Amino acid sequence: MDTNQKENVIEIDSLVKRYKMYNRKKDRLIEAIIPRINRHTDFLAINNLNLTVKKGEILGILGKNGAGKSTLLKMITGVVTPTQGELKVNGKISSLLELGAAFNMELTGEENIYQHGQVMGLTKEEIEKTKQDIINFADIGDHLYQPVKTYSSGMFARLAFACAINVDPDILIVDEVLSVGDMAFQLKCFKKFEQFKSKGKTILFVTHNIGDVIDNCSRVIILNKGQKIFDGETKEGVETYKKLITGMLKDKSEEQEMDKEQEVKQIVKDDKLWKNNFNLNPDMIIYGNNEAEIYDYGIFNSKGEFENVINNDDEISVKLKARFNKDVECPTFSMTIKDFTGKEICGTNTNIQKLYTGKCIENHEYICEFKQKMRLAPGKYTMSLSCSKYNMNGELVPINRNYDALIFEVISKKPVVGYYELDTQLDFKEIK
Repeated sequence: MDTNQKENVIEIDSLVKRYKMYNRKKDRLIEAIIPRINRHTDFLAINNLNLTVKKGEILGILGKNGAGKSTLLKMITGVVTPTQGELKVNGKISSLLELGAAFNMELTGEENIYQHGQVMGLTKEEIEKTKQDIINFADIGDHLYQPVKTYSSGMFARLAFACAINVDPDILIVDEVLSVGDMAFQLKCFKKFEQFKSKGKTILFVTHNIGDVIDNCSRVIILNKGQKIFDGETKEGVETYKKLITGMLKDKSEEQEMDKEQEVKQIVKDDKLWKNNFNLNPDMIIYGNNEAEIYDYGIFNSKGEFENVINNDDEISVKLKARFNKDVECPTFSMTIKDFTGKEICGTNTNIQKLYTGKCIENHEYICEFKQKMRLAPGKYTMSLSCSKYNMNGELVPINRNYDALIFEVISKKPVVGYYELDTQLDFKEIK
């Protein structure tokens, strides 16, 4: 057998999940009695999906509600049967999809630990070996010896999570359940998740929290209407997902047409642009409805000079210039700083700062300035700049977003712990 095939823990080929949809309950009965009569329409929850997951990968699965994420995971775990295609799983799965699905509400918590272990295929000896770890992790005290039906939702979630996580699977499936219980319990959940990562386990991670994806995943796929529309590097996947959820994702032909239009409609042809003095990111992502264009930007010190390397103790200004192609009422301008993994570190916008921008007029140009000290840890960062507005439904509409436009460096006069330097004043004296 090929070495690569041995490393594949999940292999999916042309996978389809089709559900029958009926307008009336009696239509289902009519079809059951007379099979030749068709009274349903088909809904493709998963449509011709191909996917290979290798051992040790942490795969982030992104998509809007109804995209097919949970259906895919249920087929991988065997809860749902595919309509067509092939699905191979090599290894033991522990799923955090539906916590407590194997629980019997009439049994005590302790009895359910044994029942869950049996459902997972563990021997009695293996259950005994992990039982105390589950009890310690759940930390629900004497409630463990009471029927589960008497539990609060919090206690139920703690015990169910403890049962699901305290096994030794080859593949861990997580679907929006890491943040159960109180903050102390959430911390235990994430520490356990980190242990799985450090052991090189294969993890399928579904969440709407982009920060968690950037922090944890080595690869991302995006599902939309049951189809895989992206499969690749995490940072690019997150930016593609942002376009999808804001309605700005275009297919290749549309993007090419937009690029041609941009070339024709080039607003400013000035060799003295601020941005020409900076390290621009060749892979920046620009999109929006083009009611305005952010055509220039830069970072300046207190003397008005360009700053590519920022001392985190100095006050600097970030300035952008925008030209409006139509009238826009009270647009929002924003600045966001990310590290090189794509994680958002900090940022602000005119709404947060309570700056009313008023009505911006077609063919007029405006400057927005953000002035502050960048108390970041030493290192290289990217800066994103954007202009957006709220529509009549209160939804944020991107006008012109420049993701990861500038690359800059931060230095510090003293060591920094973590991402951000605290502006700390120290005092120390003897107690008499």
